[in-house]
Amino acid sequence: MSKPSNRAQSRYATEALALFGMMVRVARIEQKMSVSELAIRADVSRSLLQRIEEGDPGCSIGAAFEVAAILGVPLIVADPKMLAMKIAHFKEKLALLPKAARKSQQAVKDDF
Repeated sequence: MSKPSNRAQSRYATEALALFGMMVRVARIEQKMSVSELAIRADVSRSLLQRIEEGDPGCSIGAAFEVAAILGVPLIVADPKMLAMKIAHFKEKLALLPKAARKSQQAVKDDF
């Protein structure tokens, strides 16, 4: 299946990407790191790094998270202990949920 060229996004997602990109750029500049230096360190191309900083939704999440980790940009929570706790919480929650989400096969009788 081919990737859609213009995927619709919510305003929230667009703003979150823009904020993330700005946080990455500010952290890079504060650490006096050029785009080329950070790209080499993160093992990504300069153009991909520039797209991450612009908030492009088509960037690899793995590359964006690696850049954030190198710069120390917080992703979900600032405290690593809280992150470990959240991961443990969601692992427990996933263990209680079904393995897959399926729609009900039964027809709903809604005529009263």
